[in-house]
Amino acid sequence: MAQLISDRRDIDFVLHEQLGLVEDELFAEFNKKTVDLIVSEARNLAIKEILPTQKPGDEEGCVLEDGKVTVPECFKRPWKLYCEGEWLAMCDDPEVGGQGMPKLVGLAANEYLVGANPSFMLYSGMTHGAAKLVEEFGTDEQKALYMEKMFSGEWGGTMLLTEPEAGSDVGALTSTATLNEDGTYSIKGTKIFISAGEHDLVDNIIHPVLARIEGSPEGTKGISLFLVPKYFVNKDGSLGDFNNVVCTGIEEKMGIHGNATCTLTLGEKGESIGTLLGEVNKGMPEMFRMMNEARAFVGLQAFGVATASYMYALDYARTRVQGRNMVSGREPGAKNVPIIQHPDVRRQLLNMKSLVEGMRSLLYLNAKCADLKATATSDEDREKYSDLIEVLTPIVKGYVTDKALEVCSHGVQVFGGYGYIKELPVEQLMRDSRIFMIYEGTNGIQAMDLLGRKLAMKKGKSFGYFLEMMADTVKEAKATEGVEALALKVEAAMEKYTSTAEIIGKRARSSEVLNAYSFAHPFLEITGDLTMAWMLLWRACVAAPKLAKKAGGLDPEVVAAKAGKNKDAAYYAGQIQTAAFFINTLLPSALAKMDAIAEADTSVEDMHEASFGSK
Repeated sequence: MAQLISDRRDIDFVLHEQLGLVEDELFAEFNKKTVDLIVSEARNLAIKEILPTQKPGDEEGCVLEDGKVTVPECFKRPWKLYCEGEWLAMCDDPEVGGQGMPKLVGLAANEYLVGANPSFMLYSGMTHGAAKLVEEFGTDEQKALYMEKMFSGEWGGTMLLTEPEAGSDVGALTSTATLNEDGTYSIKGTKIFISAGEHDLVDNIIHPVLARIEGSPEGTKGISLFLVPKYFVNKDGSLGDFNNVVCTGIEEKMGIHGNATCTLTLGEKGESIGTLLGEVNKGMPEMFRMMNEARAFVGLQAFGVATASYMYALDYARTRVQGRNMVSGREPGAKNVPIIQHPDVRRQLLNMKSLVEGMRSLLYLNAKCADLKATATSDEDREKYSDLIEVLTPIVKGYVTDKALEVCSHGVQVFGGYGYIKELPVEQLMRDSRIFMIYEGTNGIQAMDLLGRKLAMKKGKSFGYFLEMMADTVKEAKATEGVEALALKVEAAMEKYTSTAEIIGKRARSSEVLNAYSFAHPFLEITGDLTMAWMLLWRACVAAPKLAKKAGGLDPEVVAAKAGKNKDAAYYAGQIQTAAFFINTLLPSALAKMDAIAEADTSVEDMHEASFGSK
């Protein structure tokens, strides 16, 4: 089977044609030639070194013995090459060991790296998130001890939030921190579901840990954040004694077997010593400063497996010969054809393509907003792009991970019976994709965040930026030959969506709050569907004039003839057709969900618990 991850032509389209690279003095050295070289190098590393670890990593999994976790042996070489290439901190400041790339470029590189093996890349993702916490909130001493070796990948990092009883209710945690005479803290508690919590890819692992200092308030207001290394670090940077962060179990999971999901116990087999990171009782807001990055990474993981599943399904559909064409197959002597000629397979492939390409544009837009925020010269612009990231985050994490599972399910279906067996990759991609809807805040929590916080943030001003950007695309599309009709349909959907948002927003702030939140996830779904329509319309708006130039016009017969001979013409025509498919075929279901929200059925809140069924 071909080794496939992503569509390079589509990556280049989003980078250079749809969004355009950030061009200012901060990123001036990252011209098109340099960017293309970076993406090519990431692709080479992904395909040659990381992708071959996906299947054996899944089959071998991680092994726990005497508190030590061994990762699949095949991970060792690519981890070394990944760190030597300085990929972990590619978008970070050179002063902390980074390469200073725009996040938009880093995302394009990571699309290949994460898509090659999300289990493998989760080790680096957790490390980067922890290192950013140290960079943001650490003392000079903490930064000197930990930051450089974390950003280089020599040491690992995690985030210790979840506990057995608390689950997503982090404020109910029971881990404690007791102040010692020397200013350190003795940490005691048990944390579960810790990705990359213990492994042998690195010499040390630095754990940011949420715990409550004795006497602090209950709930999230009394939580502080601490740095607890697996091994103590001496002032000269050398490793000291074991800090009694003990791995007492690893989960036997549905997917991502190559990453160790650990139960870690602190302070039971000897003291676990930590140092305060940031301020007392500010652990939750400090952790949430990094949460947008973590949730964007989860969206990238989901997208990575989705685009890989689509590429495998497309390749299979083009090469798997089965059945006759429904039209030409009626002729005498007709032969069997590739299954891509069958209408239902084409429907599924277009469903996958529209979602994957819409996701790519959304994730890249989110990254570009981060670059624009970083390079903004005015407080107004900085606030605007910061707010856009806030609004986009629950869509990136919630909607994208929901739809990634759907894409992976279609991938299995396109393969038929072969898709259900472990011999071929789409079965693993579907298993791997399921966790992304759960961690870093379940998608129910993302929906509540969108409705409860983002919709009303700054009295609607932040959400207004989101709608304004969408309206700008619609306005441009209405004036672009070949996509005017699609633009009108998206405009109508926007108007209905705006009304729906007002209805459910008011309901969420009234005595009907339970009813509002029973529709929170459908509201997330329609927001995501409209966002996909926006992204695809934007793509079509860019592609249409280029297609007209390549084909000598937009007449369907001329375009069809040219597309068969010219790859660029075929690509641009595909952009318009993909947008038409989604807007005409899939977007109408979102309109029906808007009607359901307006109807405000009360079944969810009225249903008696006993009526759900007997034991």
